[in-house]
Amino acid sequence: MQAQNHSIKLWAKDDRPREKLLSKSPIQLSDAELIALLLNNGNKQKTALDLARELLQLGQNNLFELGKLSVYELMKVKGVGKAKAVTIAAAMELAKRRQLSQALHLKSVSSSQEVALLLQQEFGDFRHEIFLVLFLNRANKIKHKEIISTGGLTGTVADPRIILRKAIEQDAVSLILCHNHPSGNLTPSKADEELTRKIKEAGRLLDIRVLDHLIVSQDGFFSFADQGLL
Repeated sequence: MQAQNHSIKLWAKDDRPREKLLSKSPIQLSDAELIALLLNNGNKQKTALDLARELLQLGQNNLFELGKLSVYELMKVKGVGKAKAVTIAAAMELAKRRQLSQALHLKSVSSSQEVALLLQQEFGDFRHEIFLVLFLNRANKIKHKEIISTGGLTGTVADPRIILRKAIEQDAVSLILCHNHPSGNLTPSKADEELTRKIKEAGRLLDIRVLDHLIVSQDGFFSFADQGLL
């Protein structure tokens, strides 16, 4: 029996993802075709497009879910080695950063909900706790964001001295403290309340205000400011 040739190069020119992108535009390509371009090639059994479709299935046919997968989880698809998996993970991270970059650096903060929606995108892929701080200028625009610490499934530790030193470095006049609860439980812990109090009191001495402390999950958020805890 003659072996089947799985090379995309043998396809009609208009059907090849690379040629389709060049002759039309990226928006004309399916998610699988765009992922196939990142993979660059397949193997003896499968084309790059076949592998791309399997990756999408691994992510429940949802790019948001695909973006949550680790390099080693992506490698569960036979034919996707470390190099291909790293390329996909890097592309997913760039897509997330592109979506957030303009909003975070140009947006003037007006409500806790507005910030929480941005942070849900930022925290969406993490399965462990992340403590992040937004540094704002006098116009309430976000100048800088930085992850201060990472932790496990149930907690992370942030040092008030590091946070305030970075605020001074950024010439920030106010801060929004943010961390996620991967469990989905939005109730602040005693440690959350104590940390917020310490940063607020230390910031007052430096004339740096803590505007809010947000706890975020995929399904909602908790605002210390909205609840009168600041």
